[in-house]
Amino acid sequence: MKIKHIFLAALFLAPLLPSHAGQKTYRIGYLLSLDSQMGAAGKAFAEVVAKRTGGHIHIEQEPDSNLGGEVDMMKGVQQGTVDIAFISGAALPNMVPEVGVFAIPFLFRDVNHAYAVLDGPIGKQYLDKISDKGMVALAWGENGFRHITNSKHPVHGPDDLKGLKLRLPQSDVMVMGFKAFGAEAAPLAFPQLYGALQTGQFDGQENPIATIKSAKFNQVQKYLSISGHVYDPAALLVSKDVWGELSAGDKAVFEEAAKAAAKASRLYSAEAQKSGIEDLRKAGMEVVEQVEREKFVAALQPVMADYGKKFGPEIIAAIQNSK
Repeated sequence: MKIKHIFLAALFLAPLLPSHAGQKTYRIGYLLSLDSQMGAAGKAFAEVVAKRTGGHIHIEQEPDSNLGGEVDMMKGVQQGTVDIAFISGAALPNMVPEVGVFAIPFLFRDVNHAYAVLDGPIGKQYLDKISDKGMVALAWGENGFRHITNSKHPVHGPDDLKGLKLRLPQSDVMVMGFKAFGAEAAPLAFPQLYGALQTGQFDGQENPIATIKSAKFNQVQKYLSISGHVYDPAALLVSKDVWGELSAGDKAVFEEAAKAAAKASRLYSAEAQKSGIEDLRKAGMEVVEQVEREKFVAALQPVMADYGKKFGPEIIAAIQNSK
């Protein structure tokens, strides 16, 4: 009899329980952990979508390369097997070669210069180029200014890079630049990087401060140079299959959420840059606060003509002259 009463009570209470009927779930993938600039973007995107759609769309986080490396995730977005991804600028040229222009070392003077370019007509032009490749690019967020670490000695200028085995992202633009600096530079997918540093396959690497902290590279790297050699943006990408499922109102929500994600990634990266250097110093890293920027820029000059041929000297000049 008691069982019957419990069953009847459950039937009467069922309508009072929260229901997720009709809720649509999409997954957002990114390279780093939840506690990173990319995680901050993913969480901000999900919060805005949940709030603005009344919870009928749920964004599930897939951090730590759960959906594959960045090239794999981009292919997934193109093919519709990955719903949403937040992809760093270093990886984007594998699908959209033109975006590689942003990876030219020492192209940007500072973060405000980068924002002026990416939030203006040039940035919109390059979002459109990404969208032409079978993806919907909604906003430019941030991975951050990239800095050099290694296990051998302090790096002040390009001479200190000579002979260093340096891992770079899968970016021929960055590899070309670091070879001009004298490094033995080679690309490697990020998920393999910690192990490659640990075993000595590479002496060093370069990434934003937030990434260096999140990936705990201080455990396998002794020296940090605040080089800021490349500003690495990140793009919020949505598959065309997902985009086609959305109503006009939900598309507007996704666009709003993408802007919130971009802002969150920038804020997180800025805070990590501000406090992270001291955290890494306390963790045992020896920090070179200022590198010899002029020497790096001079060492890069022999390949600037090649960059001009690759991207067009006009667009490089337009980026450099943006205010």
